[in-house]
Amino acid sequence: QVQLVESGGGLVQAGGSLRLSCVASGRTFSWFIMGWFRQAPGKEREFVAAIRWSDTPRYYADSAKGRFTISRDSAKNTVYLQMNSLKAEDTAVYYCAANTDDNSWSSSLKYDYWGQGTQVTVSS
Repeated sequence: QVQLVESGGGLVQAGGSLRLSCVASGRTFSWFIMGWFRQAPGKEREFVAAIRWSDTPRYYADSAKGRFTISRDSAKNTVYLQMNSLKAEDTAVYYCAANTDDNSWSSSLKYDYWGQGTQVTVSS
């Protein structure tokens, strides 16, 4: 079992930054893939970024490349999503997820555990 708790969401103006955190408890292993997804109202959940718990490699959605950075601190059992140059279209609930048994990076269907989500609102 893996428990995930996100934090760090909030309201920010366009062009601003936020850092989301996801604390994992329970059993974690180097082969786990930790992902960030987001879901805006009326839209499907979409992949944002992912990292293997061993720290490499890292993958990003095209919408996140150059603006978002995923990282992890194994000592704190925490995965981060640093979001810079935020845009109004980044507004969504952001979810942390763990993929414990598959090599798929971007498919939400392959992730076994999910956090409760944290709201990010970007005002234009």
